[in-house]
Amino acid sequence: MVSSSKRQRGLTLVELVIAIVVLGLGVAGLMLAFSTVGRGSADPLVQRQMEVIAVEMLEEIALKPYAATANTAPAACARNTYNDVADYNGYASNGAICSIDGTPITALSGYSVAVSVLPTTLAGATALKITVTVSRSGQSLSLVGWRTDYAS
Repeated sequence: MVSSSKRQRGLTLVELVIAIVVLGLGVAGLMLAFSTVGRGSADPLVQRQMEVIAVEMLEEIALKPYAATANTAPAACARNTYNDVADYNGYASNGAICSIDGTPITALSGYSVAVSVLPTTLAGATALKITVTVSRSGQSLSLVGWRTDYAS
Protein backbone atom coordinates (compact mmCIF):
# COMPACT_ATOMS: atom_id res chain seq x y z
CA MET A 1 0.00 0.00 0.00
CA VAL A 2 1.17 3.36 -0.85
CA SER A 3 0.26 6.05 1.62
CA SER A 4 -0.56 9.46 0.35
CA SER A 5 1.39 12.21 2.06
CA LYS A 6 -0.54 14.99 0.33
CA ARG A 7 -2.72 17.05 2.62
CA GLN A 8 -6.05 18.17 1.35
CA ARG A 9 -6.65 21.85 1.27
CA GLY A 10 -9.93 23.75 1.43
CA LEU A 11 -12.58 24.97 3.84
CA THR A 12 -14.93 22.89 5.85
CA LEU A 13 -18.61 23.74 5.97
CA VAL A 14 -18.28 24.98 9.56
CA GLU A 15 -15.45 27.38 8.65
CA LEU A 16 -17.47 28.70 5.71
CA VAL A 17 -20.55 29.34 7.88
CA ILE A 18 -18.46 31.15 10.52
CA ALA A 19 -16.87 33.36 7.83
CA ILE A 20 -20.29 34.27 6.41
CA VAL A 21 -21.63 35.16 9.88
CA VAL A 22 -18.61 37.35 10.68
CA LEU A 23 -18.86 39.18 7.33
CA GLY A 24 -22.62 39.62 7.81
CA LEU A 25 -22.12 41.21 11.22
CA GLY A 26 -19.50 43.56 9.77
CA VAL A 27 -21.79 44.66 6.93
CA ALA A 28 -24.70 45.14 9.37
CA GLY A 29 -22.50 47.35 11.56
CA LEU A 30 -21.48 49.50 8.60
CA MET A 31 -25.10 49.86 7.46
CA LEU A 32 -26.13 50.96 10.96
CA ALA A 33 -23.35 53.56 11.07
CA PHE A 34 -24.26 54.99 7.65
CA SER A 35 -27.99 55.14 8.44
CA THR A 36 -27.30 57.07 11.66
CA VAL A 37 -25.15 59.60 9.80
CA GLY A 38 -27.66 59.93 6.95
CA ARG A 39 -30.62 60.47 9.25
CA GLY A 40 -29.15 63.64 10.78
CA SER A 41 -27.66 65.09 7.60
CA ALA A 42 -30.73 67.24 6.83
CA ASP A 43 -30.77 68.91 10.27
CA PRO A 44 -28.23 71.64 9.37
CA LEU A 45 -30.36 72.56 6.34
CA VAL A 46 -33.52 72.91 8.44
CA GLN A 47 -31.61 74.92 11.06
CA ARG A 48 -30.17 77.24 8.40
CA GLN A 49 -33.57 77.75 6.76
CA MET A 50 -35.10 78.66 10.13
CA GLU A 51 -32.25 81.11 10.68
CA VAL A 52 -32.76 82.79 7.30
CA ILE A 53 -36.55 83.05 7.79
CA ALA A 54 -36.07 84.64 11.24
CA VAL A 55 -33.44 87.12 9.99
CA GLU A 56 -35.64 88.14 7.05
CA MET A 57 -38.67 88.71 9.29
CA LEU A 58 -36.65 90.62 11.90
CA GLU A 59 -35.17 92.85 9.19
CA GLU A 60 -38.59 93.47 7.64
CA ILE A 61 -39.98 94.54 11.02
CA ALA A 62 -37.00 96.69 12.02
CA LEU A 63 -37.22 98.66 8.76
CA LYS A 64 -40.76 99.83 9.55
CA PRO A 65 -41.36 103.20 11.25
CA TYR A 66 -41.41 103.22 15.06
CA ALA A 67 -44.46 105.43 15.59
CA ALA A 68 -47.84 103.74 15.62
CA THR A 69 -50.21 104.79 12.85
CA ALA A 70 -53.61 103.46 11.83
CA ASN A 71 -53.68 100.55 9.43
CA THR A 72 -56.08 97.99 8.04
CA ALA A 73 -55.91 94.40 9.19
CA PRO A 74 -54.18 92.06 6.74
CA ALA A 75 -55.84 89.08 5.11
CA ALA A 76 -54.47 85.63 6.02
CA CYS A 77 -50.69 85.82 6.39
CA ALA A 78 -50.19 89.00 4.34
CA ARG A 79 -48.23 91.79 5.99
CA ASN A 80 -48.41 94.47 3.31
CA THR A 81 -50.78 96.66 5.34
CA TYR A 82 -48.48 96.75 8.37
CA ASN A 83 -47.04 100.26 8.49
CA ASP A 84 -45.19 100.31 11.83
CA VAL A 85 -43.26 97.96 14.10
CA ALA A 86 -46.05 97.46 16.64
CA ASP A 87 -48.40 96.06 13.97
CA TYR A 88 -46.37 92.84 13.93
CA ASN A 89 -47.13 92.06 17.59
CA GLY A 90 -48.98 88.74 17.67
CA TYR A 91 -48.31 87.89 14.03
CA ALA A 92 -48.27 84.14 13.45
CA SER A 93 -48.16 82.04 10.31
CA ASN A 94 -48.97 78.47 11.19
CA GLY A 95 -47.43 75.94 8.84
CA ALA A 96 -46.93 78.35 5.93
CA ILE A 97 -44.39 81.06 5.30
CA CYS A 98 -45.74 83.83 3.09
CA SER A 99 -44.21 86.72 1.23
CA ILE A 100 -45.17 90.19 2.43
CA ASP A 101 -48.17 90.27 0.07
CA GLY A 102 -49.52 86.97 1.43
CA THR A 103 -48.36 84.62 -1.32
CA PRO A 104 -47.43 81.27 0.28
CA ILE A 105 -43.86 80.11 -0.35
CA THR A 106 -44.47 76.42 -1.03
CA ALA A 107 -40.82 75.42 -0.61
CA LEU A 108 -41.09 76.51 3.04
CA SER A 109 -44.30 74.68 3.93
CA GLY A 110 -44.10 73.19 7.39
CA TYR A 111 -42.30 76.19 8.89
CA SER A 112 -44.14 78.58 11.24
CA VAL A 113 -43.31 82.11 12.35
CA ALA A 114 -44.50 83.88 15.50
CA VAL A 115 -43.67 87.49 16.38
CA SER A 116 -43.96 89.46 19.60
CA VAL A 117 -43.25 93.18 19.93
CA LEU A 118 -43.06 94.49 23.49
CA PRO A 119 -42.28 98.00 24.77
CA THR A 120 -39.09 98.24 26.83
CA THR A 121 -36.28 100.64 27.69
CA LEU A 122 -32.82 100.32 26.28
CA ALA A 123 -30.10 102.44 27.93
CA GLY A 124 -32.77 104.86 29.15
CA ALA A 125 -34.44 105.24 25.75
CA THR A 126 -37.85 103.89 24.87
CA ALA A 127 -37.59 100.91 22.58
CA LEU A 128 -39.47 97.92 21.25
CA LYS A 129 -38.16 94.41 21.81
CA ILE A 130 -38.88 92.28 18.74
CA THR A 131 -38.82 88.50 19.15
CA VAL A 132 -39.17 86.31 16.06
CA THR A 133 -39.59 82.57 16.62
CA VAL A 134 -39.44 80.13 13.71
CA SER A 135 -40.37 76.49 14.24
CA ARG A 136 -40.62 73.25 12.32
CA SER A 137 -41.03 69.63 13.39
CA GLY A 138 -40.45 70.26 17.08
CA GLN A 139 -37.39 72.47 16.49
CA SER A 140 -37.52 76.19 17.10
CA LEU A 141 -35.20 79.15 16.75
CA SER A 142 -35.70 82.63 18.23
CA LEU A 143 -34.03 85.88 17.29
CA VAL A 144 -34.37 89.06 19.32
CA GLY A 145 -33.89 92.60 18.08
CA TRP A 146 -34.60 96.08 19.39
CA ARG A 147 -36.03 99.09 17.60
CA THR A 148 -35.65 102.54 19.10
CA ASP A 149 -37.43 105.73 18.14
CA TYR A 150 -34.34 107.37 16.69
CA ALA A 151 -36.37 109.70 14.44
CA SER A 152 -37.81 111.79 17.27
